[in-house]
Amino acid sequence: MAKHDTNELGQPIGLPVSGDFPRPTPPYTPMEGRFCTVVPLDINRHSPGLYRAFAQDADGHNWTYLPYGPFGTELEFEDWVRANCADADPMFHTVLDRDETPVGLASFLRIAPAAGSIEVGHIHFSPLLQRTPMSTETMYLMMRRVFDELGYRRYEWKCDALNAPSRNAAERLGFTFEGTFRQATHYKGRNRDTAWYSIIDSEWPRVRDAFETWLEPDNFDASGQQRQSLMART
Repeated sequence: MAKHDTNELGQPIGLPVSGDFPRPTPPYTPMEGRFCTVVPLDINRHSPGLYRAFAQDADGHNWTYLPYGPFGTELEFEDWVRANCADADPMFHTVLDRDETPVGLASFLRIAPAAGSIEVGHIHFSPLLQRTPMSTETMYLMMRRVFDELGYRRYEWKCDALNAPSRNAAERLGFTFEGTFRQATHYKGRNRDTAWYSIIDSEWPRVRDAFETWLEPDNFDASGQQRQSLMART
């Protein structure tokens, strides 16, 4: 497939882009799955449960690569949520298990309807969510909203270049590594080189098929363990 066109002067130019711009902004509506539901963050309803879920990470391991936290008390956490999570960008979402217990956070950010580009970030999955079908389904539901519902062209994932678990997750979920921005920022008194990943709309059908095959009921045994692993990027 051609990667560019050529104009009347013989110069390479980008391929035509179809569709209407700007693309819609993400709606404040739930994303329903079989294992979980991803809903817009409700600070009053979700903060106490999120604090309890994150407290399962007793040594604070999951806060290392986030620019905030850990929080010593529920009130401290709620104050941070109220100050940082109520805007439209980042648009924070809570992951609820089938009992509607909050088990994690994720957000849409750097929302650029004019370009058709959006990032997923502020991903904080508690130990109740990590390494479960819910965690994978959460990422699938958010991608499906971006590509299938909203028609975006590009979906981004960025992380500290030293965050090996995040980088491994990005590749498992179908993202392509694009490069490292050296000294991109700093947080918690230390440098951050940022690794960039993306999925683009032409890749989404393959990635979607991989997710939907993995999420089929017969891919899980009686104890809920996967039979075949997901590797959406091939």
